[in-house]
Amino acid sequence: MTDRAPQPVDRQLPTEESRDLLALVREIAQREIRPRAAEEEDSGRFPREVFTLLSEAGLLGLPYPGEHGGGEQPYEVYLQVLEELAAARLTVGLGVSVHSLACHGLAGYGTKEQQGAHLPAMLGGGLLGAYCLSEPAAGSDAASLATKAVRDGDEWVITGTKAWITHGGVADFYTVLARTGAEGPKGITAFLVPGDAEGLTAAVPEKKMGMKGSPTAQLHFDGVRVPDARRIGEEGQGFTIALAALDAGRLGIAACAIGVAQAALDEALAYALDRKQFGHPIADFQGLRFMLADMATKIEAGRALYLAAARLRDTGKPFSRQAAMAKLFCTDAAMAVTTDAVQVLGGYGYTADFPVERLMREAKVLQIVEGTNQIQRMVIARHLAGPETR
Repeated sequence: MTDRAPQPVDRQLPTEESRDLLALVREIAQREIRPRAAEEEDSGRFPREVFTLLSEAGLLGLPYPGEHGGGEQPYEVYLQVLEELAAARLTVGLGVSVHSLACHGLAGYGTKEQQGAHLPAMLGGGLLGAYCLSEPAAGSDAASLATKAVRDGDEWVITGTKAWITHGGVADFYTVLARTGAEGPKGITAFLVPGDAEGLTAAVPEKKMGMKGSPTAQLHFDGVRVPDARRIGEEGQGFTIALAALDAGRLGIAACAIGVAQAALDEALAYALDRKQFGHPIADFQGLRFMLADMATKIEAGRALYLAAARLRDTGKPFSRQAAMAKLFCTDAAMAVTTDAVQVLGGYGYTADFPVERLMREAKVLQIVEGTNQIQRMVIARHLAGPETR
């Protein structure tokens, strides 16, 4: 690993408060997250204490209202916080994004009573959330989910299996989408399920290519009883809630992707400036200089794209198309940049002694989660040309 510390990104932030916030995030990342990232990812250790620290610092509820413990930060700022965290360790940055996604339904569609009862602990009380939409046979086709919730008096009984759940088995609460009516998107309802609910169990976590410190597991609902007071929104409104959350979540993935790409560029640049061949730093050679220039350009373009989408969201304008574009472009850019970073380091890049091989493995999952990039292209095309006529 190189001795050069990464230079802070020159960010355009709206307020002095947001500048102080990003400085705090960088400090936490440098002191508490980055030094242990490689070792803990290699061992598959989940850093729960880091999420507790982030909660105490008010960083788990940044885009939500202050009346319930949120930070009241615009998405323009929140996403740049995610980028900084993901640059230090994707398990943390993506984990914060998933937690925010899990809070989205209640914050946007819950009653005042529900919000008052649950949001303070979710946003700043040390709890960690997860989001349960995908199933073994319902991934990209989320409207075909089969997990059922059947009403029994003042309760709902949930039965089924959810798959690919980040924080599965370690979360304190789950936002769960289940079928309460007919087939298709109109028969889906959202629920807030406690992590210790009777009948809820987690499978052994998946063995993944990267992000080994972040548990991804199936969740089994064996007659889990949930009071109707934990139903989010109206019956049949769940798919609408899910899509609204995913639009915001895709921006979180885009920001995390740029964080991973920035970390890879920082490593590649530091190595190229230090490594000498033929009596010169390899950064002097045009082939590498052009490669570094292309990497930096992809990162700047991706950052500008996700921030443009965030600013649309912050002003209340539609941003679904731009969110899909940002998720698509930023994650493809992260895959390209991390691959090039491995190439810049040559043989060293292929070893675990340098972080770029881990960053490359981690970048791949970002092209898949929260809607594959093929799905993003479908979303964008529908906005441009309307739904398919076949």
